[in-house]
Amino acid sequence: MAVAFDFEAFVTRAGDGARRFEAAIDGMTCAACIGEIESGLRDLPGLESARVNYTNRRLALEWRDDGFDLAGVFERLRRMGYTLHPFELAESEREETETSRWLLRCLAIAGFASMNIMLLSVGVWVGGDIDPETRDLFHGVSALIALPAAAFAGQPFFRSAFAALRAGRLNMDVPISLGVLLALGMSVYETVTHAEHAYFDSAAMLLTFLLLGRFLDHAMRCKTRAVAANLAALRAPLACRLSAEGAETLVPLAQIRPGDVVLVRPGERLPVDGVVASGASQLDESLITGETDRRAVASGDQVYAGSMNYDGALTLRVAAAGGATLLDDIERLLEKATNARSRYVRLADRVSRLYAPMVHVAALATALFWLARGATFHDALVTAICVLIITCPCALALAVPAVQVVASGALFRSGVLLNSADAIERLAEADAIVFDKTGTLTAPEPRVVNAAEIDAPTLDLAARLARASSHPLARAVAQERPAAAALEAREEHGLGVAALVDGTEARLGSPNYCGMAEEVARLGALDADISLVAFRHGDTRALFQVRQVLRSDAVGTIANLKARGFSIEILSGDRAEAVEKIARALDVADWRGALRPADKVARLDALRAEGRKVLMIGDGLNDAPALASAYVSISPIDATQITQAAADAVFLGERLAPVLTTIDLARRARALMRQNLGLSVLYNVLAVPLAMAGLLTPLIAAAAMSGSSILVTLNAMRGGKASTAGNQPAEGISSRRDAFAQYEAPAE
Repeated sequence: MAVAFDFEAFVTRAGDGARRFEAAIDGMTCAACIGEIESGLRDLPGLESARVNYTNRRLALEWRDDGFDLAGVFERLRRMGYTLHPFELAESEREETETSRWLLRCLAIAGFASMNIMLLSVGVWVGGDIDPETRDLFHGVSALIALPAAAFAGQPFFRSAFAALRAGRLNMDVPISLGVLLALGMSVYETVTHAEHAYFDSAAMLLTFLLLGRFLDHAMRCKTRAVAANLAALRAPLACRLSAEGAETLVPLAQIRPGDVVLVRPGERLPVDGVVASGASQLDESLITGETDRRAVASGDQVYAGSMNYDGALTLRVAAAGGATLLDDIERLLEKATNARSRYVRLADRVSRLYAPMVHVAALATALFWLARGATFHDALVTAICVLIITCPCALALAVPAVQVVASGALFRSGVLLNSADAIERLAEADAIVFDKTGTLTAPEPRVVNAAEIDAPTLDLAARLARASSHPLARAVAQERPAAAALEAREEHGLGVAALVDGTEARLGSPNYCGMAEEVARLGALDADISLVAFRHGDTRALFQVRQVLRSDAVGTIANLKARGFSIEILSGDRAEAVEKIARALDVADWRGALRPADKVARLDALRAEGRKVLMIGDGLNDAPALASAYVSISPIDATQITQAAADAVFLGERLAPVLTTIDLARRARALMRQNLGLSVLYNVLAVPLAMAGLLTPLIAAAAMSGSSILVTLNAMRGGKASTAGNQPAEGISSRRDAFAQYEAPAE
């Protein structure tokens, strides 16, 4: 009797009604399996999305229809030769470790067999007038070594090929297994019939090279998966919840809800996102925000799960927990980056799916051709074996995904998260860069310098309204009252926020938006680095003076970008005087101020009409129209905005250097993708005709095919090394920094 399994516990639900199920998938052996699985599930009724992540061997499904049959996915994949089971991190890590050990054992046995068989083969090759009895003895001993070694070491390929054939499909392990078995079978026949040639050395060397390539590929992907595992290690499994009476209870994190109060002692990691209710301490947030300096926190400060608490005990009021924390958002973006497939990957996938049938057709056609030309069955079969071996598309299938996996991991280690499938290619092609000013070139946290001059009730109401906005200037106002609750408000991008308070509209934003141009005129001249935030509620009016400071490495980053040949522009909605001073500090000649969002989009359209591929760098939400209009975009955002990012890539932290790192890694990755594709195509263009012409032996074919796979894998690993030369200050930077030191220093 079949036992029904309830998968509902593993299904996650989003606020918009979407449902998501993630599971580990067994039976994948190559990148070509990705397209096969996704296309095989595409026609299931109600399924909106099926995406396979080859890096961590996971399948992610999304649907909205209540009638969608999740069990049907398991059955469909079973018929295709794959096994699906709900994902558990500990189980996945254990399986990865076992797989690594198994591949290493197979490689060791194949290598040992290859070395011993090659010693015997050399004796046959260079033996000159070696007598037939000795030759037969050497062939017999080679068979005794090769057959059991191939039976064990060939299991990764034989199992995969058998599962594919049983499911009525082809994968890249089918021609590999067929080539090995034909070479062994022919060699046994040649040995029994006392023939001159045997090919045990070719079969053993083929398995050795293939296993080496597969082990390297597995090790590379494990290294990238370790990045995500490091994130998981930051997540505390338990939290100390405080009751209203102050009683402490240690509970699983899944039972923590927003509004709960938890206690975090020194030396513990924060289990939740929240606000410090009481206590003071130093937090290490380096693995979350990228900042290496410890941050001092006290009552009212926002803190994030995964941070390490050092000095004092903290009582936190929970804002997010159980899958909704910043740490979870970062992990999802990282998985999205490794799961996404770019133009190059999609191209390689399509070619790889067609390749397996083509390999068998080419081998059969070669054998028939040589038989028709009068060749012996032996010679025609040897030539067909060479074609089977040498045309395996392993190198092509690995060419681009390997680079993308390595590059995504390297970007994450540099604090950058990709949010788009083809972001790497577009970042590498950008030739012009447009910066927003506020929160991008300037530090994300400006300061209100006249808060003491504004009465407390007005400041309280303005701070509550400011909490409904994502703009850096509004956040500066909100920080004056960290414990203030946000109002229900609407935000008009680039203008401000408004809400009804006691039946009267309250507005916070630009002076024009709040109708306070006269008040601004009465203020007279202000320092160019002062921005004004207006507040109006009935007859109550206030002007907040907010001072912004440049990011600590903005001067050096801009200079290095210019040294790379980029044209730099600044487009800002701030006053022209403030933008001009920023532009002078950064030595940027092209700048525009007092722009509305539509004006920024118009300028980007003009640059596109000139043939420029523009990289837009903005703060992620109020610049959303410009970010969407640009050829490619990056957002330097703070942690509260990570789920709202409209850009192709985002990074956390105070420094602007990740922009340089991202461009360097993107250009290197694009070059490596092209190199790998070129190497794969060149290998096939040169090797396949030679094999079909009968000019190669199975041993040479094995070495050539495996060598091409190993070559593209090793080449892909170079993508994890970003150039550091561009991070050094360019000539003349120090003098400009000194000239504007007063501007960059925070006002006291």
